[in-house]
Amino acid sequence: MKKLRKAVFPVAGLGTRFLPATKAIPKEMLTVVDRPVIQYVVDEARDAGIEHFIFVTGRNKAVIEDHFDVQFELYNTLAERGKTDELARLQKLQPLPGQTSFTRQQVPLGLGHAVWCARDLVGDEPFALLLPDMIMQSERGCLREMVDLFDETGGNIIAVQECDPAETHKYGIVGRGADVHNGFEVTSMVEKPPRGTAESNLFLNGRYILQPEIFEVLSKHEKGAGNEIQLTDAMLKLQNEQTFYGYHYKGRTFDCGSPEGFVEANVAFALWRSDMNQSMKETIERLSREIKPV
Repeated sequence: MKKLRKAVFPVAGLGTRFLPATKAIPKEMLTVVDRPVIQYVVDEARDAGIEHFIFVTGRNKAVIEDHFDVQFELYNTLAERGKTDELARLQKLQPLPGQTSFTRQQVPLGLGHAVWCARDLVGDEPFALLLPDMIMQSERGCLREMVDLFDETGGNIIAVQECDPAETHKYGIVGRGADVHNGFEVTSMVEKPPRGTAESNLFLNGRYILQPEIFEVLSKHEKGAGNEIQLTDAMLKLQNEQTFYGYHYKGRTFDCGSPEGFVEANVAFALWRSDMNQSMKETIERLSREIKPV
């Protein structure tokens, strides 16, 4: 079984739900407290042992590449001004030379197509896939726990969480089989099942470990829901040949692809910080008393 070394981040989306903020700034570069959304996801991958970070980008996303590059002028200015703590924090987040790769999804044909665009950079290896809209909050990272399961089982790993049973028609839902190590066998996968038909309330939360054979399935460019190439459809076909395991993540997940989820993430991560917790609690309580809905 090959070691998991690479992770793919599909960052080509337009972020139309955040216009006009995303007219000139990629949605992945919007900040949660003091760092971009994409930084949280990359940090999760690095903590899980990922060595090579592959970004599938689109037009007007060059600032993401710049963010993960060395900025000599900034580093020199911080050093000259004695801002050693700020400099050390930036250097700690800096990927090593050769650890990042960027490729273009020239046409927005869906998540499955974005993953397929990374095929030559991934090669014949298992890889992690992290959706950058979804950021996690827990003492031990979601992907790190998934890697522990992968090291025991191999195959394909998908992370799931519980949703309101009345909301299952909004998500990709999996069926739960026998427990295996710190996960379980996946018996079924359905993308947005009709109301009342879901086998469980466990939904795909945007973290995957996939075998490279997924690229052969995606190469057929078969379109599904929304007339797009769907990753879930490809996983369903791969499941006929390979085993899928689920990891039930128990931490918090914030959908930063929606304004409500983005604001919730800012509040949650501010409250999580010891240097901001008390002041944020007081601010939230005060604003709740003072501000009335328009």
